[in-house]
This record gives sequence, structure tokens and C-alpha cells, in this order.
Amino acid sequence: MATYSIWVLEYAYIPEMPLSALVHGEHNKGTCKLPYGYTLLKSDQHTILIDCGHDNAAYGKVLADNSGVVNWQPPHVVMAEIGVKPEEITDVIITHAHFDHMGGLTLFPNAKFYIQERELSRWIWAMSLDRRFRWLMKAADPGDIIRCVELARDGRLVSISGDMEDVFPGIDLRLASDTHTAGSQYVVIRNDGRRDSEDSWVITGDLVYRMENLHGGTPDDPYYRPVGMGVGSQTNMVLALHDIVEAASGDWNRVIPPHEARLPERFPSRLSDKGLQIIEVALADGAASYVGR
Repeated sequence: MATYSIWVLEYAYIPEMPLSALVHGEHNKGTCKLPYGYTLLKSDQHTILIDCGHDNAAYGKVLADNSGVVNWQPPHVVMAEIGVKPEEITDVIITHAHFDHMGGLTLFPNAKFYIQERELSRWIWAMSLDRRFRWLMKAADPGDIIRCVELARDGRLVSISGDMEDVFPGIDLRLASDTHTAGSQYVVIRNDGRRDSEDSWVITGDLVYRMENLHGGTPDDPYYRPVGMGVGSQTNMVLALHDIVEAASGDWNRVIPPHEARLPERFPSRLSDKGLQIIEVALADGAASYVGR
């Protein structure tokens, strides 16, 4: 019995991203595509996003252009591929506050947002520093941080402190402190609703970019390799990678990194007429496929 349908929806991408930015130590190993996407979970009761992308306007567009992002499409275009409207999103879990994960706050007008308190407070701290420390803000839009605070004022923000079980039925949040960012979190979906789940999935945010982060490129003799970009401890990152695999019952095939360009090789998928991937990770009982399984 599966409670949630799970889709990873590509909304833009970087055609050529240095591999060393994604897998630590992969210097001079060339480039790969880096998809930008969010994950949509749909049950009978909830329509949930994990991260909300960015708005291709104002400073969000500057950051995207500087990063080489192309083919950005708005949520109403992306989500129409699975029959969902942005107004139908009830809740958004923010894994971390980089612009491509939290820049779309205003695009989901009826949603409540969930973020780790440490993530938000440390970005406010970073904003307060002297210009000499501006590298810390390289991938963040200060406007997004301000908009997040405004959500709190408007009663639409839930500030999480550490791990939280059953934030929605069968969905747990796990803090990975001082890793990719100060308060990154990942999402565990126990899709059979059981505490000792036999159908668990883990949505990683940017704690994992590619499967090499989980097996080092040698699946027969695996080892953890942290991502190439982050502001926290690489040791903490490696420990978090282990916890992520454990949360997936030791099966890294049930770990879903939305930035992984090879997800369509693992799951049913199709290209939209905009040239973006719709990846169908799981279907709730009785739910129809949108990729023609």
C-alpha cells in the first residue's frame, strides 16, 4: 500500500556543470548536465512540494544567469504535466535556502512552508557580515531570506528545530547540521506508513548531487564522497550521507537526489514539450501514471 505518488519535476538546467562541483575531488573530469527540479508528493489529503525552485526574475534571475541556467519554466507550466496547479500546493518543505531551492516562495500562494530554524537564522547571520565574507552568500538571494521571514509574520512558516517525525503522515524531516548549509534537511517518505517501513524513499536536497556521493564511483566497494560545494564540514557531510543510506534501508536506489541527471535511467520518465524531464518515482495506490508506464 503506497500513500504518496512521487514525481521529480525538472524546471530548468545547467547544460555543463563541472563535475568537481558535484563530487568532491573530481577535478579535471569534465562537465555534466545539472537539472534544477523540485519533488512533488501527492496523496488523498496532501499536495506537497519538496523545495520550490526559483523565480526567474530580479536577483533570482541574476543568480541563475551567472550560474548558466537555461530553459527555466514557471510552475504552472511544469506542474501541468502531472495535472497539478501551483495554487493546489498545500505545503512546501524547504531543504535549504539556496536560490534554486527557496527562490519560488511567492509562486505558491496557498502553501505553508517548513524550514529548519538553524537554516534561516544562520542565513540572517551571514547577511549581517562585512562584505569580505560575501562568498558565504554566493548561492543565496537575500530577498528570499526576507520573504521567508515575512511568511513567518503571515502565519505561513513552520520553523523546525532538529528532526521531526510525521510532519505529514509517513513523512519525517531529518536535520543535517553544518553540511551543505548550516541547517540543511532531508526528507524520509515511509510510503507504506509503517515505522519499520519496507517502502521508504529519501529526498536529499543538495546533500547528494550524484550517486557517486553515495558509492564513490565504485559500487562494488562503496565509500562516501561529499559534494563539491558547501559551507559546512565535509566530515559532517560524509556522516549525513551514511544516515541517508540508512534511512533508505541501506538501498541507495531509494535515495533521490533531484539534481541527478541520470534519474530517468532509474525511473519511468518522459520529456515534456519544453524539453524537461518528468520523473515518476512512485505511484500511490490507484493513481494514474503521467509518463505512460
